[in-house]
Amino acid sequence: MELGGVRGPRSGHRPTPVPCPERTLGHIHDRPSACAPSAVRRHDHFTREQRPRIARIFITGSTEGLGKEAALDLLDDGHEVVLHARNPSRAADLGALTDRAFGVVVGDLSSAKQTRALTEQVNALGRIDTVIHNAGIYIDPERVATAEGHPRTLAVNVLAPYLLTAEIERPARLIYISSGMLDDGNASLDDLDWTSRRWSGVQAYCDSKLLVATLAYAVARRWPDVIGNIVDPGWVPTRMGGPSASDDLTLGHTTQVWLAASAEPEATVSGGYWYHRHRRQPIPAASWAGHPWPVPVPGGHDQRHA
Repeated sequence: MELGGVRGPRSGHRPTPVPCPERTLGHIHDRPSACAPSAVRRHDHFTREQRPRIARIFITGSTEGLGKEAALDLLDDGHEVVLHARNPSRAADLGALTDRAFGVVVGDLSSAKQTRALTEQVNALGRIDTVIHNAGIYIDPERVATAEGHPRTLAVNVLAPYLLTAEIERPARLIYISSGMLDDGNASLDDLDWTSRRWSGVQAYCDSKLLVATLAYAVARRWPDVIGNIVDPGWVPTRMGGPSASDDLTLGHTTQVWLAASAEPEATVSGGYWYHRHRRQPIPAASWAGHPWPVPVPGGHDQRHA
């Protein structure tokens, strides 16, 4: 199958069906070790009892940085990973990783048209168990307008996750990558498109990370059957973070890997704000009034109602 000029699942690439029992998270299921993919399986961050069930996971912005690192860990754990590239050239940079992936989809998240086309590519691959909204724009020194007239920072960091959330067949888990810089975000919602204010790339980024966290909390509240969480990966030495970043690169992606498929009780509670696998409370502007968090998932280990 060809998707946006980039190959989808190869013939024979899908795991051989086995009589595995369905579990509580959609299509995530246990698979006997004899049926595991041939790739090296690495479970160093799980005990034997905590090893995750096989899941199909879509990661935006997974050609480099934290997205690629998360994809590699999930593939090593035996999961089916759908990679995303902004354009065919970036997809080609994936090299041999393409052969390990369940599929590769292509689309520029700064374009609403391409983002909607991307959702069609993802849905064509079959139901996704987890979506990691990883792609992001850091600090644009100037206001870069999209075809729809929005600042690129807003389009990629907020509007694209919203469109993907709305139009991809609802998964069992949703993970949104935010930032500690949301603390400085403007909650007023005034002039989101920066048409009357003087442009500030730093402030636009802070605002976008506050808004995407707010989106995540709205999802957790409105979709109680979905496990939705927010991850602050820290300031890590990726191309975006730069070489002087002080946080650990590995710790920057292990939280989203854990939340994507782990059966541990903490990973199956919705509405958490996570930093290096520790839950934190973000600023009040990011959550909703009158609703305590985290939000327990019906049927999960915590039966309280938010």
